[in-house]
Amino acid sequence: MNGADALCETLLAGGIDVCFANPGTSEMHFVAALDRQPRMRCVLGLFEGVVTGMADGYARMAERPAATLLHLGPGLANGLANLHNARRARSPMVNVVGDHATYHRAHDAPLHSDIESLARPMSHWIGWAETPDSVSQTAADAIAAARTPPGRIATLVLPADAAWGETAAPLAAAPPPAAAPAVGREAIAAAAQALRGKGALLLLGGAVLRGPALDCAGRIAAATGARLMAQQSNARIERGAGRVPVSRVPYVVEHALAALAGVGTLILVGAKAPVAFFAYPGKPGTLAPPEARILTLAEPGEDGAGALAALAEELGVAAGLDPGRAGLARPAPPTGALTPEAVALAVAALMPEHAVICDESVSSGRDFFRHTATAPPHDFLQITGGAIGCGPPLATGAAIACPGRKVIALQADGSALYTAQALWTQARESLDVTTIIFSNRRYAILYGELKNVGAGDPGRNARRMLDLDDPPIGWVRLAEGFGVPATRVEDADALVRALAAALAGRGPHLIEAVL
Repeated sequence: MNGADALCETLLAGGIDVCFANPGTSEMHFVAALDRQPRMRCVLGLFEGVVTGMADGYARMAERPAATLLHLGPGLANGLANLHNARRARSPMVNVVGDHATYHRAHDAPLHSDIESLARPMSHWIGWAETPDSVSQTAADAIAAARTPPGRIATLVLPADAAWGETAAPLAAAPPPAAAPAVGREAIAAAAQALRGKGALLLLGGAVLRGPALDCAGRIAAATGARLMAQQSNARIERGAGRVPVSRVPYVVEHALAALAGVGTLILVGAKAPVAFFAYPGKPGTLAPPEARILTLAEPGEDGAGALAALAEELGVAAGLDPGRAGLARPAPPTGALTPEAVALAVAALMPEHAVICDESVSSGRDFFRHTATAPPHDFLQITGGAIGCGPPLATGAAIACPGRKVIALQADGSALYTAQALWTQARESLDVTTIIFSNRRYAILYGELKNVGAGDPGRNARRMLDLDDPPIGWVRLAEGFGVPATRVEDADALVRALAAALAGRGPHLIEAVL
């Protein structure tokens, strides 16, 4: 076998059977090796930012890494923004980045670049498979790095001659996924003491926003009177009927300060202490009250679920205590004018059970949580690193991870244009994704940010940089050009009809909601 075959075999043995790809010449032997592996699902993205975003969405729902295939340094660079989001989401991922043959690097060919310097800011681990004999072991090391709790980005650089060269080296095996380290007794005792007082808030992040861990957090809050909240940006939250309702730290600084007012002790469970997204003149950068004490029960890489269970035991919280799960209560479908609120109400009224909501609605979707707390049970995925353009590929990857579930993408129009190519992949793979475009024809959030930073009112030049209406984007034609059926709606009644029809069928659909 050659080095590329060894890489495929090692990935498959390590549980990686999906490869999101946008290959080039230096990766052709790996492409040929993938062609010999029917167990590997290969998914083409038409832009590397789509490739890395799909791997992020896949990892969030599958809870295991996929591979990406990227072409040299420039291909990696095109995917960096969504690698940033994936890193912030703590998504496990193995990037395979092709490189020139080792002996060709000296010629400084046009596509030669410093791959390691490009990879380093967004990768927890970088490895070079410089020879065919080293490929399998390097791949096993990459898989182990990606599966390190709570999930890491591993980047493996594969020179062309290491891929095409023959090897007789034995295949390496990645070790089993490592368990998250347990939390020490001191942290549990300190959190218990704080919860016996007043004004405590449990701030949750990561895997404790799902399953039994979220229930346990609900029981602790019910027993102690503590508040529950999620950090502002989260990879995945289980929400809706039958789940413990958790609000998020608001994005807007003033709203966040109000939400956190009166907190005496902030207890972090897989979360970071809340900070403002940006610096604003005259506003604080940290959002917890200055007098609040901040305790860490569990770091993001530690066993937060085990820590909550131990904390409940320390506090004597009964296992049968009601954690405060939400009941099922759908709103009536909206009528009349089409507003961001109407979109949220329509989704809450019509979404099926166990839908996956992928949210990059940015400013238009801030009321979604309020209207969907009692909707049918669903998973909520959002932009985590602030690098826009994650939404379409995130939904695509989630749909590949969960083929039996409806995926609903709530998508700002400006952000969608960064990675609209993901619609083509949805059509090619026949993915069950319904995308709702919030078509306000502007970078609406930036109008608010211009005011928030004290830069004054927008004039002609500013509006030319913030508006998308001259010419307006033809979303129906754009989607249909990628092979996705599309509908344009201008009032809430039409939105409800279009959404009901899309959810009743299978396959991708796009709805342009003109706001």
